[in-house]
Amino acid sequence: MDGFQLVFVGGIGRSGSTLIERLLGELPGVCSVGEIVHMWRRSLVDDEPCGCGVPFGDCEFWRRVGAAAFGGWDRFDPGDALGLRAAVDRTRHVPALLRRDPPPALAAALDRYTGLYHRLYGAIAQVSGCPTVVDASKHASLAACLWRRYDRRMRVLHVVRDPRAVAHSWTKRIPRPDATATSPEQEMARYSPGRTAVQWTAQNAVLAAIARRGVPTRRVRYEDFAAAPAREFAGIAEFVGHTGALPFGADGTATLSRTHTVSGNPMRFTTGPVSVREDTSWRGGLAARHRMVVSALTAPVRRRYGY
Repeated sequence: MDGFQLVFVGGIGRSGSTLIERLLGELPGVCSVGEIVHMWRRSLVDDEPCGCGVPFGDCEFWRRVGAAAFGGWDRFDPGDALGLRAAVDRTRHVPALLRRDPPPALAAALDRYTGLYHRLYGAIAQVSGCPTVVDASKHASLAACLWRRYDRRMRVLHVVRDPRAVAHSWTKRIPRPDATATSPEQEMARYSPGRTAVQWTAQNAVLAAIARRGVPTRRVRYEDFAAAPAREFAGIAEFVGHTGALPFGADGTATLSRTHTVSGNPMRFTTGPVSVREDTSWRGGLAARHRMVVSALTAPVRRRYGY
């Protein structure tokens, strides 16, 4: 299926993007599949579980997707995808990716790399029967790569959160319940507050640059979404082309069904009613010296987003 619409959820991790992605997956005609950028290693090499709970290799949905995209996963070399990712999908390559004419070697690798995504997205749309595919990979460098292929035909949800809250979250030790014995990452990654601040600035700057190039983009502030989830999600749903009922009850809770996500925050396994509320633990949990460092490093960009 070539006529699918791609929605890319971008922004630095720990900003609430997983819940927004899951809610999008509850809309008719929308298939949300988690963080595809990690699928090449975590699903195809380490056989980590699908969001439905079974190992990736045993999931009927992904078996059918692999057959439609590549003739079967046994005919696909994940090492090729990982090598291409290392060659083009890195923040250091973004300046070249955003140029009018990237270097020929980079352009050739980029065409092969995004071609894998294109075949995969098309197969997801075909197998799911959903014309809209949501990839919540978040990485701005991948958004830049996909922009080279789709230009204004993709839509970007740019999720932002107060960098001090993000920095606090990245210091926490969180086990990965989906890790297998061969997974190199048994815990979710952790960054120092200073590194998080640099990443926060870079990720948001790249997504803003893509928006300036005409890619339809909707910015979503985590704090606004947490304060009024039904209202904010209504705008998000309209942005992706949905005008029907929303997955919120009269009491403001949302109901999540089981889904086929391949990677992401552990809440990708959550099903049933969920309440949306802001996590403000950073206000008392982030040390004063770390707050000062993050505030100083993000000051040039932070105020643009109202922080």
